Amino acid sequence: MDKILVTIVAGLLVGFIVWWFFGKHTAKEVAADITDNRQDVNVIVNGGYTPSTVILKRGVPAQITFNRKDPSSCLEQVVFEDFGINEFLPQNKDHVIDIDTSKSGEYDYACGMNMFHGKVIVK
Repeated sequence: MDKILVTIVAGLLVGFIVWWFFGKHTAKEVAADITDNRQDVNVIVNGGYTPSTVILKRGVPAQITFNRKDPSSCLEQVVFEDFGINEFLPQNKDHVIDIDTSKSGEYDYACGMNMFHGKVIVK
């Protein structure tokens, strides 16, 4: 009986790990609010990025406000490689990052360890 229980738990654990790293997860998209010719969007950092995909309008100045709830050291940094941005996110405080919207495209960002990802789409 113990061997069966251990085998079931191990199988569930392996299945969870495969789903976590290789499963197709749906990404939540949010379009930025435009007020006074400026775009703003808030991203909560807590075990990942919510929303994970931000849509911005090309040519309109934009800011993303990150608020890190997660205490892990992995998520204390956000890196936008395409924009040359590598910034520290203080825990439980808003941190504003200006985004260049002069060119259309998809721009990925990630935590400092490249384990958690997000995307900015400029249309």
